[in-house]
Amino acid sequence: MGLLFFLNRTTVFLPFVLLCRDFYRVLFAVCLLLRTCEPKTGKAFRPNVLLIMADDLGIGDLGCYGNDSLRTPNIDRLAEEGVRLTQHLAAAPLCTPSRAAFLTGRHSFRSGMEASDGYRALQWNGCSGGLPVNETTFARVLRQQGYTTGLIGKWHQGVNCVSRTDHCHHPLRHGFDYFYGMPFTLVNDCHPDRPPEVDAAVRAGLWLYTQAMALGVLSLAAVKASGSISVPWKAVLGLASLLALCFLSWYASFGFVRRWNCIMMRNHDVTEQPMALESATRRLLKEAVAYIERNKPGPFLLFVSLLHVHIPFVTTKEFLGKSRHGSYGDSVEEMDWMVGKILNAIEEHGLKNSTFTYFTSDHGGHLEARDGRVQLGGWNGIYKGGKGMGGWEGGIRVPGIFRWPGVLPAGRVIDEPTSLMDVFPTVVQLGGGQVPQDRVIDGRSLLPLLRGSVQHSAHEFLFHYCGQHLHAVRWHERDSGRIWKVHYVTPRFHPEGAGACYGRGVCPCSGADVTHHSPPLLFDLSRDPSETRPLTPDSQPLHGTVIARVGEAVEAHRQTLSPVPLQFSVGNIIWKPWLQPCCGTFPFCSCHEDGGGTPEGPDL
Repeated sequence: MGLLFFLNRTTVFLPFVLLCRDFYRVLFAVCLLLRTCEPKTGKAFRPNVLLIMADDLGIGDLGCYGNDSLRTPNIDRLAEEGVRLTQHLAAAPLCTPSRAAFLTGRHSFRSGMEASDGYRALQWNGCSGGLPVNETTFARVLRQQGYTTGLIGKWHQGVNCVSRTDHCHHPLRHGFDYFYGMPFTLVNDCHPDRPPEVDAAVRAGLWLYTQAMALGVLSLAAVKASGSISVPWKAVLGLASLLALCFLSWYASFGFVRRWNCIMMRNHDVTEQPMALESATRRLLKEAVAYIERNKPGPFLLFVSLLHVHIPFVTTKEFLGKSRHGSYGDSVEEMDWMVGKILNAIEEHGLKNSTFTYFTSDHGGHLEARDGRVQLGGWNGIYKGGKGMGGWEGGIRVPGIFRWPGVLPAGRVIDEPTSLMDVFPTVVQLGGGQVPQDRVIDGRSLLPLLRGSVQHSAHEFLFHYCGQHLHAVRWHERDSGRIWKVHYVTPRFHPEGAGACYGRGVCPCSGADVTHHSPPLLFDLSRDPSETRPLTPDSQPLHGTVIARVGEAVEAHRQTLSPVPLQFSVGNIIWKPWLQPCCGTFPFCSCHEDGGGTPEGPDL
């Protein structure tokens, strides 16, 4: 009788408890949006934060953004259950600077993580450039608020400064409690059968000089031996020594690119050198799922920085040949499967309603990535340009999907200008932290816009850089709702009219292969999102007014800039043996990670 009474009471009381729990979650979100309350203690409800970033994914590669020939059901479901942004923009069109801006909420040139010319991304694990220690990431702020913070996947923000063990740029120095993944990025050199990528032109030149010098030494030695010309042996030996030095310089760095750059780390320890591409997907997925299970009491921040869909592909054999778009399509569909497995782990542990989930890409698809006539890069939909192009939409417009059941409205679509930099203040606000007040923060919290308490983005102007060069500016004229885009500099496509810079890695930001426009090009993205019809004073009466207003905004923006040490300078970008992460005794660096797990395969 007592047991029956208890069960009846529980049956009545349980829905009430669940209702109260949801009520307080919604109340907390409303407080955040209205800024009428802030979490004061560790007992206040704070959501888990799951951030998923793809690498080189084109906005047109996903079903929820219009693709009807690639299968991305898990990411599409995430969009159906959350909010989808259609004008979400990377702060830079390449990996390293885009991710620096994402992590800190500020343009990458403010931290020195951009280049005026030359290298536009970190080239080596063993270089001294990287995200400065004085930069504040969202991970650091949330860890101060009591979150456990993890990064699984790609870092590409540097490792060391002065010694092999100082780890000054490492994720664990930037607020993450746990790191497993690549400290660098995928490059062709990671695949034994792909052509070289890192400093390919320099490597070819050094090899040519080495061969020429070898021929010279042999010729000199032959002349000396024949006695036809009197040549001191010291000259022959000196030239031979120079040849040996040239060869060793070439071979020590470029002959071991795969071993130096293509490695896996767990926290500060190198676990695999060189890494095995075929097992990378399984290892990263296993680590992400394990992290969620290990930290399910929460609150936690997990940044899953996928290696997909950057070349060379890490696609497993289960997905090869499964898509309608070759090896790139296979990689996209496997990426979606991985996202589904991570989301399943969230749901299986009962964390779906208490987790703020976000999916994006670091920049647009890589149009120049080709193998002969086979396209290896992504599709940027209707948008012009791609990876490496800081002004054209195809280089910077990326997916932006947010889900938080019960707080964010399901199925909502927002066509307002937003930035990857906005994730920083958004996550900081969710975690109960404060945005730093001692520096310029370019991002704005997205919570009011996502929740629907405001109708317009907090950005009136967004500045689109290519390296340290301002290429374009976007003006959201709120009175009319129009989105104006002004281009000051555009790359010259090769061949002309091709839509990309084929024959080179990516389009340049400056120099002879860009066009400076005077007057600037003007587009109305509200009516011409593909940027195919530049406006003129004859076709648009407001032409002069818009150009002048944007010019004023540029001048005001430039007043916020200040010089900082350049992380991509020649001194910081070159390979330094004493900074090279190594398992074992340098230079005999070699190790292999056993296991890796085999999560349940795809159901295709």
